[in-house]
Amino acid sequence: MTPMSTVCEKIELGKIKLQSANPAAQLLEAGRCALLVIDIQEKLLPPIFNHETMVANTQLLLRLAQILHLPLLASTQYARGLGGFIPEIANLLEGVNVVDKLEFSCLGNDGFCARLDTLPKERDTLLLCGMEAHICVMQTALGALQHGYKVHVAADALGSRTRENWKAGLRRMRAAGCVMSSTEMMIYELLRKSGTAEFKEILKYLK
Repeated sequence: MTPMSTVCEKIELGKIKLQSANPAAQLLEAGRCALLVIDIQEKLLPPIFNHETMVANTQLLLRLAQILHLPLLASTQYARGLGGFIPEIANLLEGVNVVDKLEFSCLGNDGFCARLDTLPKERDTLLLCGMEAHICVMQTALGALQHGYKVHVAADALGSRTRENWKAGLRRMRAAGCVMSSTEMMIYELLRKSGTAEFKEILKYLK
């Protein structure tokens, strides 16, 4: 008969293994992350129900990425017809190679996949923000999971034309294995502690 202490040890080891396999049980590491901004464009933005919150939080994530030196990826959807990034976002993407696509999923675009392949191998976690949550973001998130990436979604930095579709996009991504997060969760998780130069730099944008 197996001693109770041995059974308990096996249970604890099982829990540890389960947590290690679950991205939601692991803290984000700046050295493993890249930020992807999806389709926050001039002609697409006006009907987005939560566009002010989405834009403000995307700006925060972009500033954090600059402070922590996270690689930046960005996409537009048919920019010739729908316009480029809105100025508030474009100003923070200066120097970034924006991939224009017709595909809804960024991972369905060869140019984007080629850009993704240039990231160092240790960058295995994608942080997503942009729009629309239930279309381009959701399809990109599922594509990234299929390519072996861990995907964290900043729910309050995503937009859709209706609240119902925004919620549906979040539910689908969670069910697929994405980690649902928020802008502040990502910021404080990546910073890890106060008192650093990086914390002081982002703090002025959080107040």
